[in-house]
Amino acid sequence: MLLQSLWDYILGHSALLSSPFFPVLFTPCVYISFSLPFILLDLLSPHLAWVRSYKIQGESQISWTTMGQCLGLFFYNYLFYLFPIILVHWYLRPISLPTQAPQSLRLVWDVLACLLLFDFQYFFWHLLHHRVPWLYRTFHKVHHAHTSTSVLTTQYSGVWETLSLGFFASINPYLLGCHPLTEMLFYVLNIWLSVEDHCGYDLPWATHRLVPFGLYGGAPHHDLHHLKFRSNFAPYFTHWDRLFGTLHEH
Repeated sequence: MLLQSLWDYILGHSALLSSPFFPVLFTPCVYISFSLPFILLDLLSPHLAWVRSYKIQGESQISWTTMGQCLGLFFYNYLFYLFPIILVHWYLRPISLPTQAPQSLRLVWDVLACLLLFDFQYFFWHLLHHRVPWLYRTFHKVHHAHTSTSVLTTQYSGVWETLSLGFFASINPYLLGCHPLTEMLFYVLNIWLSVEDHCGYDLPWATHRLVPFGLYGGAPHHDLHHLKFRSNFAPYFTHWDRLFGTLHEH
């Protein structure tokens, strides 16, 4: 009933959802919104010891220049590459909105399946771009310009990496036949987890503290990857790194 009420509310704004403005504005608005609390923490951390105590690399600080560079590259990639692709996709594949919401269990399963598939795709893409020197130098090195993660480094990537990860994220709900509501929730969750991965803070309510048995790496897992380069290639979960012997926790 709750999902159907939510979906009915969304359907009441179908004109907006079907317009080109929604897909164009969705990603940057969600990304910036999720980033703002961590930007605030970065601004406060030099002045407040209790905020610094949660930083993974306690001595690191982010400057206004670095924030400007990160935002500049994000908007450059978005305006000149993602924006045209989104418009073409909107034109060639008009959105279809069913009247019925997905069942709750199906929604949870499909979102988890999309995350697991994205985790699989990105792990092997990431591993390949570290193991092949030409791929690393040409495409992935940009993302490793910062050895200490901060939230705006999430999207500090070259065009090829931005397009690759965007393709993985957008194709998975289609491959799995997800409901539009499920697709939307997956996009939101995927952006949040990516932002959290790069936030540079080990907070008490972080996702890796909520998922048991060390199944989820989270911000400490990914921060160590940026620091050491040779381990922790999966974006979210830890099973692929365990299987390939690339998991390092300290």
